[in-house]
Amino acid sequence: MKSKGFLPSINYQLSQVNCQLPTKRGRARGHRPYKLSTANCQLSTVNCQLLIMSYVPENALIVQSDRSILLEVHAPTAKLAREAIAPFAELIKSPEHIHTYRITPLSVWNARAAGMLVELMIAALRKYAKYDIPESVAQEIELLGTRYGLTVIERINAENPDLQLRIVDRPLTELLVREERVKPLLGKRISDLCFQVDAGNRGVLKQALLAVGYPAEDLAGYVEGAELAIALRDRTLGGDLPFNLRAYQKEAVEAFYQGGEVKGGSGTIVLPCGAGKTIVGMIAMSLVQQKTLILTSSLTSVHQWRREILDKTSLTEDAIAEYSSNSKKTASVTLSTYQMLSYRSTKDDDFPHFELFNAQSWGLIIYDEVHLLPAPIFRITADLQARRRLGLTATLIREDGKEGDVFTLIGPKRYDVPWRELEGQGFIATANCTEIRVAQNEAEKMEYALAPRRSQFRIAAENPGKLDVVQSLLQKEAGHRILIIGEYLEQLDAIARVTDLPLITGKTKQVERDRLYEAFRHKEIPGLILSRVGNFAVDLPDADVLIQVSGKYGSRQEEAQRLGRILRPKSDGHTASFYTLVSLQTCEEDFARHRQLFLTEQGYSYTIEVQGDS
Repeated sequence: MKSKGFLPSINYQLSQVNCQLPTKRGRARGHRPYKLSTANCQLSTVNCQLLIMSYVPENALIVQSDRSILLEVHAPTAKLAREAIAPFAELIKSPEHIHTYRITPLSVWNARAAGMLVELMIAALRKYAKYDIPESVAQEIELLGTRYGLTVIERINAENPDLQLRIVDRPLTELLVREERVKPLLGKRISDLCFQVDAGNRGVLKQALLAVGYPAEDLAGYVEGAELAIALRDRTLGGDLPFNLRAYQKEAVEAFYQGGEVKGGSGTIVLPCGAGKTIVGMIAMSLVQQKTLILTSSLTSVHQWRREILDKTSLTEDAIAEYSSNSKKTASVTLSTYQMLSYRSTKDDDFPHFELFNAQSWGLIIYDEVHLLPAPIFRITADLQARRRLGLTATLIREDGKEGDVFTLIGPKRYDVPWRELEGQGFIATANCTEIRVAQNEAEKMEYALAPRRSQFRIAAENPGKLDVVQSLLQKEAGHRILIIGEYLEQLDAIARVTDLPLITGKTKQVERDRLYEAFRHKEIPGLILSRVGNFAVDLPDADVLIQVSGKYGSRQEEAQRLGRILRPKSDGHTASFYTLVSLQTCEEDFARHRQLFLTEQGYSYTIEVQGDS
């Protein structure tokens, strides 16, 4: 129940105090009292009115003037509050008791692009806040939210395929035509508020408008691709098992597709590793019903997509093609990798495989692991704004800071869900994270201390003491399905020699990789050692222990992806274990703290153990 008002005036009145202060006169002898002067001290009445703010104890949110939002997880309204603010506030961290969100320009514009009104954002904060929200926050949301849609990209008319940029009023028009990034992309001035726009500039114009703070609403629609008849199965083809879609998977695709309207059809879906992003892609294909190009991070992922599509949809082998170094075929559904498409002989050459984007009449392009999208693919994607585009990722964190390019070129974030929420529902495995700090011996400490700063990280990462810890963990976790992953090949070679486990690196031929992955799935081998090729899209659902011996500096993205390798739900419901080995009292400790940020923000905690003398 809200309470608001003032405490009654408190009248403080100090009654007359007779302060008897001794004078300096008096006798040195005897007991004659000092002569006392009387000071009459009276404190005038003070009226103190103490304001009590609005307070709703059962509410979950505390909204602060820096646009951060604290969500009290155990409050009665926590679940409703989370659902209400998730569309327009970014989750920053979510440890055990208090989750932190932040309102940013991009988070507000993502919500506006998804159709959420500014009034609903502010109303959500007011409804679930424990205290009155700072008016400055409401004003900032309104100012940011109303900026979205002040510029609109649309078709000139139904008969004319050319595009136009429509601007809300004359002052903003004159402002934008003087912006260096925007002006070169504007064509003929059609009217006071409209400019003709080259369709090929649709993507780069959106980038430019976002950069100057006036993100465009893109209502120009999409070209229709060639038809693709595809349906989802009720039972899997390979195992004849029931195939049921999860509610969040359907919600995610509905948020992306929006019934086929021009407001939908482009965007990014953020789901944890193991939550079925491939299935989300297949649901989108079944809604669009048009030829589809799927781009992903590796050939291993290409093969995974192929297996899943054949197993869970009505498509047959001849409808799916692989565009790779081994095969340059296309079909109704074509699978390729970012590395393949961004290949060129020298940095001054053209990209010869960009022709794939025009090889078929694509109605949908799926960007798997969109957080890995390289700059050349962003460049060609800027030219593909007339195609429906779906981005899939476990995290929108990009170490290069290009989240804004994902927003403009692939599309706004349409859907995400916290990792621990899906864990609580049993859709991904529970995981215990342990950081083991491994001491160096005296010689190694001295080598580290005397090495140039740029060499210290590798010396720490390749600490030979980690090998003993790996062997100890293999004994402890015997019987489990174990992955060992690291950055440096010499270190991984040494582990392979001692453990007799197979090693897969970038040099391992794809045929051999597939053979070893299949052997792991069928429990013919107890574990695998992986270089960074194991970071992404390795379909090993039974893996339940991962030992990380080294990584790429402080990459939060890599930490999240590696944990994701063991998050597929286990048939018996048991907990997965994620071990990270870090050299004690070295810079590797500092990088490890930064790597862990994303996972601790998602609610995972690390237990720290120390091995060896400190």
